[in-house]
Amino acid sequence: MPHLEAVKLILSSTLGIGQQGLSADTPLLGSVPELDSMAVVGVITALESHFGIAVDDDDIHARHFATLGTLADFVRGKLAE
Repeated sequence: MPHLEAVKLILSSTLGIGQQGLSADTPLLGSVPELDSMAVVGVITALESHFGIAVDDDDIHARHFATLGTLADFVRGKLAE
């Protein structure tokens, strides 16, 4: 999963958490206290900047933030558009 490491780095730096223990199966929304609604906006902005993608409000769903892997899959899908 080539984008997983970049998404992991963006998530950890945006939230100010370590990367230790983060894997594709790591639950995010509801499990990482730092990932509140304002942090989601920051993560999306960082992903847009890093990957050169545009994320519309309609694209944002909790299912994309279920795990680190689903967030990386979301980025991969946006890059394929």
